[in-house]
Amino acid sequence: MAKITASQVKELRDKTGVGIMDAKKALVAAEGDLAKAIDLLREKGVAKAAKKSDRVAAEGLADVETVGNVTAIVEVNAETDFVAQNDKFKALVKLVAETIAKNKPVDVAAALNLPVDGVTINDKIIEATQVIGEKISLRRFSVIEKQAGQSVGSYLHMGGKIATIAVLDGADTTVAKDVAMHVAAINPKYVDRTQVPVAEVEHEKEVLKQEALNEGKPAKIVEKMVAGRLNKFFAEVSLADQEFVKDPDQTVAKYVASKNGKLVSFIRYEVGEGIEKKADNFVEEVMNQVKG
Repeated sequence: MAKITASQVKELRDKTGVGIMDAKKALVAAEGDLAKAIDLLREKGVAKAAKKSDRVAAEGLADVETVGNVTAIVEVNAETDFVAQNDKFKALVKLVAETIAKNKPVDVAAALNLPVDGVTINDKIIEATQVIGEKISLRRFSVIEKQAGQSVGSYLHMGGKIATIAVLDGADTTVAKDVAMHVAAINPKYVDRTQVPVAEVEHEKEVLKQEALNEGKPAKIVEKMVAGRLNKFFAEVSLADQEFVKDPDQTVAKYVASKNGKLVSFIRYEVGEGIEKKADNFVEEVMNQVKG
């Protein structure tokens, strides 16, 4: 059996981030071959990831990175908020976003196969799962390519719990970032009222009409009342119609127009939205990790 030195263990730990015992065991199994030991740890990571596949990964971070004219927004999930504060996890999320911005993959499957540092993004995620000890997954991403004359701004709230991108025709990056911040805070559903589905508008009109009639308003003024109240509805769902968070005296559309710009699109990711979170027993979870 090959003798394993402390320097070999340190080198393997530096390359993989695993614990001392895991590193030593891998080197012993690999008979001192560093490359083989790394492979063994990666294989162990695959097993660990598979074992945790039934766990709910509803925490994590979103990030926005720009490479040239391309901006990528990503969400990478983990099981606990503790991991979201881990420097290795933060670095992984940044690396994933940058790699996606550079390569513009068509979907998550393609993104996971992107090469980075001699391996793939999927390999990087598996390695992180091995080191950190939680299920980690790339949930989603979007890519924006800035066109001539456009301004793109982004905003991260609470270190990446919410991430947004705003695209404008004209204006500048500062204005676009202001709009991205507004999107993070107010969470509009559509860019402007023309994007609201007709069925949704008609449904709202009917509700408002019945509301006015039930209030005993004369039929002849109900239509005007509905029109007025419909504007309030648009102000709730349409970015263009909302009161600008930094200056409620004007709408977002008017603010952007005052800076020689026009709203084009936005993207908003809130970590874990739409994922049913598992109500774990926190004390039991911690004790299990200590025992493990």
